[in-house]
Amino acid sequence: MAVILQMKSITKEYKGVPVLKNVDFDLEEKEIHALLGENGAGKSTLTKILAGAVTPTKGEIVLDGKPIKINHPTDGIAHGIAMVFQETSLVPSLTVAQNLFLGKEKFYNRLRTIYIAAQQFLQSLNFSVSPSVTVARLGAAQKQMVEIARAVYYNARIIIFDEPTAPLTPEEKHHFFALLKRLRKADVTTIFITHVLEEALQSADRITVLRDGEIVVTDAASNFTRDRIVQAMVGRPLGGELYDASSKGRKRRKAGRMVLSVQNLSMQNIVRNNSFSVFAGQITGIFGLVGSGRTETAKIIAGVVKRDLVHGGEVKLEGRSIRYRVPSPAVKDGIIYVTEDRKIEGFFETMSIAQNIYIGAITAGLTKSFIVNMSEMRKLAERWTETLNIKATDNNARVIELSGGNQQKVVIAKALAQRPKLIIFDEPTRGVDVGAIAEIHQIINKLADDGLPVVVISSYLPEILHLSDRILVSRQGRIVEEFNAAEATETKIMYAAVH
Repeated sequence: MAVILQMKSITKEYKGVPVLKNVDFDLEEKEIHALLGENGAGKSTLTKILAGAVTPTKGEIVLDGKPIKINHPTDGIAHGIAMVFQETSLVPSLTVAQNLFLGKEKFYNRLRTIYIAAQQFLQSLNFSVSPSVTVARLGAAQKQMVEIARAVYYNARIIIFDEPTAPLTPEEKHHFFALLKRLRKADVTTIFITHVLEEALQSADRITVLRDGEIVVTDAASNFTRDRIVQAMVGRPLGGELYDASSKGRKRRKAGRMVLSVQNLSMQNIVRNNSFSVFAGQITGIFGLVGSGRTETAKIIAGVVKRDLVHGGEVKLEGRSIRYRVPSPAVKDGIIYVTEDRKIEGFFETMSIAQNIYIGAITAGLTKSFIVNMSEMRKLAERWTETLNIKATDNNARVIELSGGNQQKVVIAKALAQRPKLIIFDEPTRGVDVGAIAEIHQIINKLADDGLPVVVISSYLPEILHLSDRILVSRQGRIVEEFNAAEATETKIMYAAVH
């Protein structure tokens, strides 16, 4: 294949600290190129430089043998380079169709016309999203579909996908990789960043691994194994697999006292007469496909959204009936919800790491005074950045400057700083690298070992099977099946989720 693009000696520094160090990267015509590495390795920064969202400190980009300047995303699009960012760039108040055609509208537009055009285009990509609904009402997976559709609509010759499959179901992931193959036939070159190593091994033509801002290796995907990738990513072999078969034989925790009881919980047509219980000292895993009501149920319990006023059911915390209309009283009662959408709901992006973590303590009423104590904030930040291995220049770095995985760690740190009595993790390892996944799993397990009731919502079956002491399956707004985790299989769980 002919090389169509080269990035030469790309360096990017923040406050004098290099994030990328003289990186040389090339793309071949019509290839699917996977970009792998731990959080903070520089993957997103490298691709954002190519797309024009970040300006390099030094280096050169050569397209078709000619040096080009890309100082803004519009420059990238002008050169045929589009990017689907890990953080959504959609306008929440506009409809799906309006977002899809944003920037390429005709002088006169009829809503009916653009809705029909958007519907046809989305169907051609096998994306089931209504063109007339506002983006604010979409879930994370549907927002990602719209982002992908918009990039394809630009007719770019190079499309970059940053963690495109993170919020997607297995079926939607299948459609996505089928789309990449169709794009290749249409002479489109694609780059995709992923933390799921099997996706790279099965779908990429070539794989590039970055570590600490430098390229470690670039090779044909057929020449890689999972172990070789992990070794290149972390510089050492990881002991055993993250989700190996040995977890089936590990000792499961017995249920302690009942901490949470949910009876006939209802919210419109999303949550329907949902009933289940959560016990101390156990990890309760909840699995379900997109639209099964898992996240909405968790948000009702935590006071993020309201259940139906009449016939909305009952929630009891340690035998006491509760109904939260906002999250703050839930936090004070010790119910902490770790959101799946860190960008929108998880942190204040322009604030520092230390400020975000300290806000968690303030919200829970755990600070020593009404005035911000800088020493207390610094010590709290140092404790959690060390515990969760958050990679940043320092604790005063803004969260928006961090990689997606490190942003997720800040969200978890903020939650744990609130000293939860019941904690709900919604997709806790989405967009997190293999090294950090093990660290987050260790923290989740320790919370349960310490006697805390823990709920883990995940769309990744190996994670559910690996972590859970008991597994609940959600379908059409309610829990339809419960499994003993030691006896559960992927087949049994998936069957319950779809039938």
